[in-house]
Amino acid sequence: MKKGTYFFIIILMLFSLAGCRADDRVNNAKVTIGKSQKFSEEEIKDAIECTKEKFEIFDGCTLTDIRYDEEKSNKLTQSYLEYGGGYEAGNTADNVVVLMSNFEVDSSGGDGSLEPNSTYTDWQWDLVKNIKTGKWEVVDWGY
Repeated sequence: MKKGTYFFIIILMLFSLAGCRADDRVNNAKVTIGKSQKFSEEEIKDAIECTKEKFEIFDGCTLTDIRYDEEKSNKLTQSYLEYGGGYEAGNTADNVVVLMSNFEVDSSGGDGSLEPNSTYTDWQWDLVKNIKTGKWEVVDWGY
């Protein structure tokens, strides 16, 4: 009976360690939040957490940093609203934020659409805040 219990504990430990590694490729990213007159720090942190959750689908990739710069975000928000369908969806500059990130891709090339063994810089994440729920949603990403 003891051998079976020890074996079960070891298997559980291995699974928990594997889960930690997956989280580490997202959660160890450097986070930089610039000053904002548009959003509270908590709103920006929530947007960053939403983006990290979306990044988890990027297999074979490690998020190295994610940042909010209000001046850059405002310019990119305007572009999203005008050319990315933001206005048509009923969004305004008050419920859109754009974050920037850098990430590394391992030898697998992620899902095959990314350059293996490379670093992507200034990757853009467009998020919209649902006015009713107050939750952010990533609506677009890329260069």
